[in-house]
Amino acid sequence: MTRIDTTPTPPEETERFRAYTTAHLDELTARGGLDEVQRLETRAVATVLPFRVNDYVIEELIDWDNVPDDPMYRLTFPQPDMLPAEDVSRMAGLLQQGATRKELNAAANEIRAKLNPHPAGQMTLNKPTDDSEPLDGVQHKYAETVLFFPKQGQTCHAYCTYCFRWAQFVGDPELKIATGDIDRLVHYLQDHPEVTSVLITGGDPMIMKEGVLDRYIEPLLRLEQLESIRIGSKALGYWPQRFLTDDDADDTLRLFERVVAAGKNLAFMAHFSHPTEMATDPLDDAVDRIQNTGAVIRTQAPLIRTINDDPRIWETMWRTQVRAGMVPYYMFVERDTGPQDYFAVPLAQAYEIFTDAYRNVSGLARTVRGPSMSATPGKVCVDGITEVAGEKVFVLSLIQARDPQLVNQPFFAKYDDEAVWLFDLEPALGATHFPYEDTPPSDVSVLLETDTHQDA
Repeated sequence: MTRIDTTPTPPEETERFRAYTTAHLDELTARGGLDEVQRLETRAVATVLPFRVNDYVIEELIDWDNVPDDPMYRLTFPQPDMLPAEDVSRMAGLLQQGATRKELNAAANEIRAKLNPHPAGQMTLNKPTDDSEPLDGVQHKYAETVLFFPKQGQTCHAYCTYCFRWAQFVGDPELKIATGDIDRLVHYLQDHPEVTSVLITGGDPMIMKEGVLDRYIEPLLRLEQLESIRIGSKALGYWPQRFLTDDDADDTLRLFERVVAAGKNLAFMAHFSHPTEMATDPLDDAVDRIQNTGAVIRTQAPLIRTINDDPRIWETMWRTQVRAGMVPYYMFVERDTGPQDYFAVPLAQAYEIFTDAYRNVSGLARTVRGPSMSATPGKVCVDGITEVAGEKVFVLSLIQARDPQLVNQPFFAKYDDEAVWLFDLEPALGATHFPYEDTPPSDVSVLLETDTHQDA
């Protein structure tokens, strides 16, 4: 029996989704009191990195009296100093000169190429083959988990300024990861019984209408090997109406119920970057409706400078999530792509922020892991900072790894208070290399040599 309330939504309560893009940026930033130069520089950044918001973000989440310092504004609107000053000046000059779209794109692409658009081997190392042919729109980095990128889900209700998948949204087909072929994915999974979990990702899968989402999910329900289906989404934070008043909201929730009824764990991987996203009535209602289907909501976000680099923010988020029945899952480190230099928090500071928040929450919130780097060898967690044999070190471990034998095995790196990413670190205690560099040449050590971060 369905648990979804199918009472029709009165027309006056229905909210229609409306997106705002770079064409609206000057008007929106003027609302925030930015002067002409600031608005031009913001537009210059938006010609390189993607920008998109909607009415809900604008009216419910952003405090326009506190722009440009408001964290939700910084989370969704480009900042003039997100890119090197010379790049911003170049793009601003082109805009002032009335450059053509072709000229703007050419200059923007040159800048994007310097931003490591696909870190950790996403376009090469993680791409599997099916019958010796590359399998587009699929990534398989860890034995038990496959990522699937449906082509209709490669946008979002709003874009995060820190997004590590920004390259999906800039309109360059060479940078996009996507497919519409669910049959090839099913065939691949049948040939790989070790895969027990499929993560449908993007972009945001919840941008798709229920009929399209159903077309991708239904075939997966017939695969006995699958224990879980995950949906990675920011919709709860940016457009909770997707589960309340959108014309296919009820159908979407019935689809969730069918996943659970098929004996699969439906994990809704919700991205919340700031407590403001969880402080609205529509959010509370949407969470209740998703949980009533039997789905489990797990929460994750990266640690982002100027937005959530404060332990009280994370403590508040985790407490709020537990109170609502959600499961705190990950605190990530900002990845080595896009405007990382602007948003990154040093690993030592990240560990202190995580620990300060972690020690002030109950055991139910300590399901969260972090700070974790999704790097080439796997998800590397900073477990501690300590002194061993007179040397100050980071204590690290792999939560997930290309080589499963390395999972949960501690290793050490020299302490560096400026390091922001794995490849900024050096082995400690006399070691000449890290454990993941011991993997046979046919696997990770060769892959590391081609890591785009090292070439950048």
